[in-house]
Amino acid sequence: MIDVNAHILLIYTGGTIGMVENPVTGSLEPFDFTHLNSHLPELQRFRFHVDHIVFDPVIDSSEITPEHWKKIVRTIEYNYHKYDGFVILHGTDTMAYTASALSFMIENLQKPVVLTGAQLPIGKLRTDAKENLITALEIAADKDVLGNPIVPEVCIFFQNDLLRGNRATKVNADNFNAFKSYNYPNLGKSGIQIRYDKKVIHQPDYDKKTVFHYQLDTRIATLKLFPGINRQTVETILTLKNIKAIIIETYGSGNAPLSPWFIRLIRETVKKGVVIVNITQCNTGMVDMHRYETGRELLKAGAVSGFDATFETAIAKLMFLVGHKYEKEDIQIRMRVPLIGEITRVEDRMNETI
Repeated sequence: MIDVNAHILLIYTGGTIGMVENPVTGSLEPFDFTHLNSHLPELQRFRFHVDHIVFDPVIDSSEITPEHWKKIVRTIEYNYHKYDGFVILHGTDTMAYTASALSFMIENLQKPVVLTGAQLPIGKLRTDAKENLITALEIAADKDVLGNPIVPEVCIFFQNDLLRGNRATKVNADNFNAFKSYNYPNLGKSGIQIRYDKKVIHQPDYDKKTVFHYQLDTRIATLKLFPGINRQTVETILTLKNIKAIIIETYGSGNAPLSPWFIRLIRETVKKGVVIVNITQCNTGMVDMHRYETGRELLKAGAVSGFDATFETAIAKLMFLVGHKYEKEDIQIRMRVPLIGEITRVEDRMNETI
């Protein structure tokens, strides 16, 4: 049920959705958001109030950094008590990274933060921008019969799908259905109506405050395995100076080569205080290092399971934990525990099937 008295803040960070074609040069340029209603006259039919903030300069999706995440969170924190929900317009290429980071940076979030964007600019005739933006605004304004927001978490809305932000990943560079959540159900689906799956939507503790965090550390590296990967390549990544954590993208349920040099390098890296997190290259499923000998050897060497975390979430979560200066052992524990619904542990998955 849309709250007709709701106040929603629209934050334009950049991206294709906010572009229009220059009629003279043909190039894409950010459009003037003060004329938003001329591009989207449908907004005038909303009975709730929409304000907007435009980042200056606007940020290309591929240029997004943790400093921009902090700016987004500061904007939300500064306006948190003025608005009922927030819609963030963002480039699609790094949207899942931003959504994942925001889910950790805003603790006990009690209002909707909906990220959306478009594959075609808002000024194009066949654009997907209008539907994405209008529906995202409706989701941000929706409340239940008690007056609480229906989706009080960081989420992504794109092409009819409402996804948990830290479970989503971009899967298509060409089509409108650009995002999927392979290991967690959709929070909702838009059609004639917006249908929410309330049992899978995170519920905050309304008796506690929302806390905003800004400590992030980018001393993270990644290593993606492939058949024939050589020792020098692995050693170069694992021995990088000042690295605090490394994500290894392994095969299947968390498997890696059993070559003695490989396991020895993993073990030596962990002994130096580096956290090594094992995530799968597969879109669907999770790491279970107890299943096969190759996984068990990684476990013995000190690697920790990322379970079914997306790559984007694993990166953002490690930046968050390292940024808070937790000890290695504490980070290892927290990587195995869902902080805000970002992973499903093996034991939880087993309980679901019993």
